[in-house]
Amino acid sequence: ITEEDRERYETLKLSNRIMVVGLTGGIASGKSTVAKLMEELGGIVIDFDFIARKVVRPGEKAWLEIVEYFGEGILLENRELDRKKISDIVFLDPEKRKRLEGFTHPAIGKEFVRQVDDIASRENDAIIQAVIPLLIECGMQQLFHAVAVVYIQREKQVQRLIKRDGITREGAVNIIKAQMPIDEKIRYADFVINNSGTVEETRVQVKHVWDNLLEIKKELFNRQGGTPV
Repeated sequence: ITEEDRERYETLKLSNRIMVVGLTGGIASGKSTVAKLMEELGGIVIDFDFIARKVVRPGEKAWLEIVEYFGEGILLENRELDRKKISDIVFLDPEKRKRLEGFTHPAIGKEFVRQVDDIASRENDAIIQAVIPLLIECGMQQLFHAVAVVYIQREKQVQRLIKRDGITREGAVNIIKAQMPIDEKIRYADFVINNSGTVEETRVQVKHVWDNLLEIKKELFNRQGGTPV
């Protein structure tokens, strides 16, 4: 996120008394499930996976920059990016990965702030949950009033990933190994939601987190000189 967008974002949070919570976790941990449960309680979702796809649609600035750098060989027939091909390229070349992130990250940050602005114009006093798979890895935790990590037992994570993506056990294990260990992510968490059990068990935890967020929000804005509406 650029300095300009960061300043705009901080102003929006303060002037509109918006609370923004970062929601993260490992792959196939159930971030979407937790986000949906939080949404049912009144939270507004901003999905960074959706933003990441949006900013590289054909014709967008980041798409143009990527095509100029990597060449048209990374395009599918419909002119969309071949994500598998690009992933294979940057996996073997850290410099190209850095360049790719240089094209996409500022665009993602700008779209995130735009969505926060849009929500603020409609929902003064909102609680926004930003669902970000690589929140900790990208050092974004300071952007949020609180960080919630979705935890899942390792074996359940492997089984869910196999079922979701139709891959082998070996493939699932390798993907999980390539990510930051969940125990390390938990060290940055204000809240941990264990999604290893049933949806109802997760729902109870989400409600507990939501109630805590409401209390934190009340205290936060009372200190800033006004009680939220």
